[in-house]
Amino acid sequence: MWKEDKNKAFENLKIVILDENIITKDGLSWERLKEFGELTVYHNTPQGEIIKRCKDADVILTSKCRITKAVIDACEKLKYIGVLATGYNMVDLEYAKEKSITVTNVPAYSTASVAQFTISMILMLATHAEQHAQAVKKGMWVTSKEFCFTMTPQIELEKKVLGIIGFGRIGRSVARIASAMGMKVVIATNHPDEIFRRENKNVQFASQDYTMRTADILSLHCPLTDENEGFIDKTNISKMKNGVMLVNVARGKLINEKDLAENLRSGKIKAAALDVLSVEPAQKDNVLLTEPNCFITPHMAWATREARERLINWTYDNLAAFLQGEVLNRLA
Repeated sequence: MWKEDKNKAFENLKIVILDENIITKDGLSWERLKEFGELTVYHNTPQGEIIKRCKDADVILTSKCRITKAVIDACEKLKYIGVLATGYNMVDLEYAKEKSITVTNVPAYSTASVAQFTISMILMLATHAEQHAQAVKKGMWVTSKEFCFTMTPQIELEKKVLGIIGFGRIGRSVARIASAMGMKVVIATNHPDEIFRRENKNVQFASQDYTMRTADILSLHCPLTDENEGFIDKTNISKMKNGVMLVNVARGKLINEKDLAENLRSGKIKAAALDVLSVEPAQKDNVLLTEPNCFITPHMAWATREARERLINWTYDNLAAFLQGEVLNRLA
């Protein structure tokens, strides 16, 4: 519990949450933050409304709203920016540093949830269990002449190659689970971990090119950078096995969506399971929405109740530490 011995500089603190979105769904609350001062919570904030809503704020908490140089300059009292996520590309970190504004994030709050979701996507591509369950409800088993029926081929994952691009917390967790399932795991990273390899059977580290060439299922767990934006394109897809399957729970812009759609149609990529798209919410003209072998979920991998509760608690801890003169999870 935070102690009531705030520095004078932090009296009458004004805290604004710009886009809490679904974080407090299921009865969760930001109530504890009121210990620090006046709290204003917005469900979502259009970019053009940010300055109006934050101009008197000492603390800004944001999930997806962009905190630009213009926003920082307009918020003269701003002392602290808390990112309500692990990724932080929505904040101009360099300018925040220049203005001596502390920036923090919440790393690892959703690792278990996103890894679990990734594995569920892989299992869905292998079995199409939900599709068959819906078929049973529609009466297709009742009218079947066989004692069982299948609408799609079933794939056994044991000994299949899972290629993982990105070896952060989520990539590591997915690799452990896949290894325990008997899959062969090939991980593309510039920082191989020999101890991890010894502790997990059938794991090897390799180049990105080799990983893409050998994977039966390719799963993306890397951050989005200027260098890798759109790298899942026709050139790299051409290197992959015929019938490869793709999973992306990382960032939508890692994929050239037009090239993916073309290769889904040709059968080069058998199926794709995506929790993220290049523009979110999904746009009506996104070419992937009409692809029958592309399964899209609405950026929900992180959103278990347990993960959201951790996010709230760690946001509280980050701000409490800052007000006590310490900094947890500092970015700037």
